[in-house]
Amino acid sequence: MKVNAQSVNFVADAKLIDFIQRRMDKLDLFYDKVIGSDVYLKVENTSAKENKIVEIKLLVPRDKIIVKKQCKSFEEAIDSACNSLERQLVKKKEKQRAKA
Repeated sequence: MKVNAQSVNFVADAKLIDFIQRRMDKLDLFYDKVIGSDVYLKVENTSAKENKIVEIKLLVPRDKIIVKKQCKSFEEAIDSACNSLERQLVKKKEKQRAKA
């Protein structure tokens, strides 16, 4: 899957980009028609510990799934976002099977 990662207000290191790519590739197991995805990494300038924001736009045929998570680390936010994407993709696949 083509993953387009963009970091806002900071430079993401190669390990983080690689982690995102590996985690997003696992989504193909749940729904094989995923076209691509846009991942936005943001750091919010607050005193709160949970200031890392990850927003993922997943492109699937005739639809777009958007998930936004805020956590203490980018890895945690990506895992959380991907878990909710997995649930949504499974639901989408079950709906398509019901129609067929």
